Amino acid sequence: MKAGFVALVGRPNAGKSTLLNRFVGQKLAIVSDKPQTTRHRIVGVHSTPSGQMVFIDTPGIHKPAHQMNRRMVQAATDALRDADVIVLVVDAAERPGTGDRFVLELVRAAPTKAVLALNKIDCVPKPALLPLMDQYARADRFAAIVPVSALTGDGVAALESEILASLPDGAPLYPDDYLTDQTERGLAAELIREKVLHHTHDELPYSTAVVIDRFEEPGEGGGLTRIYASILVDHDSQKPIVVGKGGSMIKRIGTEARQDLETMLAGRVFLDLHVKVRRDWRDDERILNEIGLKRS
Repeated sequence: MKAGFVALVGRPNAGKSTLLNRFVGQKLAIVSDKPQTTRHRIVGVHSTPSGQMVFIDTPGIHKPAHQMNRRMVQAATDALRDADVIVLVVDAAERPGTGDRFVLELVRAAPTKAVLALNKIDCVPKPALLPLMDQYARADRFAAIVPVSALTGDGVAALESEILASLPDGAPLYPDDYLTDQTERGLAAELIREKVLHHTHDELPYSTAVVIDRFEEPGEGGGLTRIYASILVDHDSQKPIVVGKGGSMIKRIGTEARQDLETMLAGRVFLDLHVKVRRDWRDDERILNEIGLKRS
């Protein structure tokens, strides 16, 4: 048996969360086309007859501008140190830039075995992949370079084989039915935030968060799960964007989030959403702790 921790690291929007969801077969990490969607470490366990891979999905490594971003980057760099295998996820559809070179240097400096996943090959002509693979091969750092599409699943089985080959021998670290360290409360907040990101497009790039004010589970006889949540924004001008004309936007966000929550919780959900202005919340220690970005 093989078993160990696998850190998924890379630049923002490289597809790490999509890859995590693909491996575990469930939606643990929200997905958006906006960078910096993932804000904290998410553990997802994938058990097979050959071994157990404990994936750590990390925030994209970027230049931090707020306390929130500093904690995000710290979570990612800590994973480089803690993992048994590093999987550097690279967006093959984007031309490598200074940010990619910075992340590559971080991986090169880590003492851990590393595998490169060239993601989004469904968006790249195959002949264009060869020079990119050759470029990363010259770094002489990776046990394997695997082209994949986390979206379609193409190449993911090959990537899994390479990860298992690099993991140490050992017994499983978690029971076979263990999936994630995320609480239902935390997953609920993220599902709501995903809908906010989806519907507000470019108006609220990074300046929103979701805090669960109350999470009431149904009694023994069943019934509703009652969730009361606040959507935080930075400025007064942003609140009408989330609320929408006549409350249309927040109603749409709430309806779609409730549907996802009912699927996740396998039961009926009552969801109550409010929008609150909290200036400079990205530098507020209490709020950062509440949304799971605790200081390491």
